[in-house]
Amino acid sequence: MKIYTVGGAVRDQLLGLPVKDRDYVVVGATPDDMLRQGFRPVGKDFPVFLHPKTQEEYALARTERKTAPGYRGFVFHTAPDVTLEDDLVRRDLTINAIAQAEDGSLTDPFGGIEDIQNKVFRHVSDAFGEDPVRILRLARFAARFDGFTVAPATMALMRQMVLDGEVDALVAERVWQEVAKGLMESHPSRMLTVLHECGALARILPELTINEHLLHVIDSAAGAGHALCVRFAVLMLAVPLGQINALSERLRVPNDCRELAVMAAREQVAVAGALALNAGELVRLCERCDGLRKPQRFVQMLDAIACNVQAQDPAFPQSAWLQAMLAAVRGVDAGALAQACAHEPKRIPELIHAARVEAVTNAISSTELP
Repeated sequence: MKIYTVGGAVRDQLLGLPVKDRDYVVVGATPDDMLRQGFRPVGKDFPVFLHPKTQEEYALARTERKTAPGYRGFVFHTAPDVTLEDDLVRRDLTINAIAQAEDGSLTDPFGGIEDIQNKVFRHVSDAFGEDPVRILRLARFAARFDGFTVAPATMALMRQMVLDGEVDALVAERVWQEVAKGLMESHPSRMLTVLHECGALARILPELTINEHLLHVIDSAAGAGHALCVRFAVLMLAVPLGQINALSERLRVPNDCRELAVMAAREQVAVAGALALNAGELVRLCERCDGLRKPQRFVQMLDAIACNVQAQDPAFPQSAWLQAMLAAVRGVDAGALAQACAHEPKRIPELIHAARVEAVTNAISSTELP
């Protein structure tokens, strides 16, 4: 039995990056061998075991055989005679197909070290073409690793996969999972560019049109360290409002991301013109966006719209202005007003709204216009 560290841990170590998770492959062992050493089985499709002390994952060396379209259509085979190279040849990219032995020595049968030095994403073998998730993963890596380019042969293979309909077999949850991870990388524009160049973007996000403005604003959102829901909202500002809900439903986008995206798209004109709104219009904007109950989401909406606007005009005074107006609205004690007017319950909403308008009027008078 021999144990090797494989995949991202070896790659990131060679890149001089922090190693977050370690994956191990075990060569020359059976499931019974692992159980005798105290490992706990967790794998469903193929034998994966948790280390009895560290709880890290150890997978038996395996081979794969394609049996159906999509990323689920595989049969796995593990046996003591499966070699390390047999296992590595089924991996996606050469930079992920490097193994490190317990003594620190490296096994690099496919030139991954050279591709790391040259900053190239290159597929290991034609097996790459059997799993459409690998297109999404490569695009996500492009968003993470600065300066890497896709090898021409790999780009050609991805384009052929799209033409062959492999991408159409992806399930929505997996598409969202990979896209969300890519959006949270440092340069999500590179993910979008790679998906666009191979034709996959038109299959998974046909509503989205790539242009320089969009690429700039999505990287601005990443550079500002915004949350996923804000980054998704920024991306959706390039999509017609009427299509955002349908797109989100299709990809099983989480509600917080979908709701913020719809709100930002719906309100971007009102927010852009906020300095010219009167007190009543400002109150209705705050109420419409549920800013009283969810002030943080209101600010996130402003952040998403700011990323879009600041691509042309770095100054965006509307954000601070609207936050000041929301603070005035939230300063009204609606509970006290309702209690004072308990004898006229029908008038309570009207009186609360009027009090909010008065508070905003006062705030406008006392706040210097940006």
